[in-house]
Amino acid sequence: MHGARGRRILPLLGPAFVAAIAYVDPGNVAANITAGSRYGFLLVWVLVMANTMAVVVQYQSAKLGLVTGRTLPELVGERLRRPARIAFWGQAEVVAASTDLAEIIGGAIALNLLFGTPLLLGGAIVGTVSMLMLAVQNRFGQRPFESVIIGLLAIIAIGFVAGVVVNPPAPGDVAAGLVPRFAGPDSVLLATSMLGATVMPHAIYVHSALVRDRFSAERARRGSGKARLLRATRLDVVGALAVAGVVNIAMLVLAAESLRGVPGTDTIEGAHAAVVDSLGPTIGLVFAIGLLASGLASTSVGCYAGATIMQGLLHRQVPLLLRRLITMIPTLVLLGLGVDPTWALVISQVVLSFGIPFALVPLLRLTSDRALMGADANRAPMRWGMTAIVVVVASLNLVLIGLTVAGI
Repeated sequence: MHGARGRRILPLLGPAFVAAIAYVDPGNVAANITAGSRYGFLLVWVLVMANTMAVVVQYQSAKLGLVTGRTLPELVGERLRRPARIAFWGQAEVVAASTDLAEIIGGAIALNLLFGTPLLLGGAIVGTVSMLMLAVQNRFGQRPFESVIIGLLAIIAIGFVAGVVVNPPAPGDVAAGLVPRFAGPDSVLLATSMLGATVMPHAIYVHSALVRDRFSAERARRGSGKARLLRATRLDVVGALAVAGVVNIAMLVLAAESLRGVPGTDTIEGAHAAVVDSLGPTIGLVFAIGLLASGLASTSVGCYAGATIMQGLLHRQVPLLLRRLITMIPTLVLLGLGVDPTWALVISQVVLSFGIPFALVPLLRLTSDRALMGADANRAPMRWGMTAIVVVVASLNLVLIGLTVAGI
């Protein structure tokens, strides 16, 4: 029975693995490696908490798309007057731009590490390859695109877990990092950056679209019932986010175990050099390949998310390839100006953290609306859990604002 059910469910998996790419993008690499190299295992608890939040949030987004047949941006847009809708779209586009910045820069750094490619040229190459990946989706549909992204996710996982396998940490050190605490204002900034890199606003928006598009076709083809699709969605989300969580913790643990106290390891380039010195050139090569796969996959998903946001809120659709071309420009300008790439990555994740409540609050309200969701509306425990997630995120952001204003 279980085998037959597994064979029926397995073909339905995929959308969450595409969304999960957002959780292992180059911004995660910068934030997690910086945290590990500076503070050791201190902030492991932030990743565990953030990944737990991500499972809840991504399932809620997927459920919304599956039950209503509409995306989160569409439903938000229907409930806002034009000025508010445009303002909401503006902040969402800032979030999407920050995402794109992190992903293209991360891929450019990877090409520089692998081949010595100048960052500006590397950014152009990453953007161009991502256009080809989006062309796959335009030409062949969502399933082949999902297959490409899942393949890249496997490469990312190998790239960042390999170093931990070669040089595993003491279990007691990792366990000590599960105790919530900070070590000064800079650790709060990093925790907020890690949260922004793990609970990604654009992934919240896009997951509803991925599920709607995939399962509307599934229903038309096979007449699959909603209950079966919801079961598949739960399994999809838990599996995908488990992979992403392991990769994120592996990044921090690798830095804490092998890079702490080594000069220059608060940058990706310095971390890579230290990995090569301490673990050998093979692990360094695998690390760089994982970073490249992360940049290529995540920038394609980020562009898809930006298109979903614009279409839902402004009712305008810009062709994906044209959007890809336009959104590359700000990042290439920054690379051309010589902005420190790792610093830009960390700051981009802080910006993403500020965008999370704008995605979470509407998601909470919509998935708790019985008129919209019917019997699938959130019950009290889930409403309380989602409310707690919003409060935690908002509180971290308020602390960060206070530290920034104080000039700390």
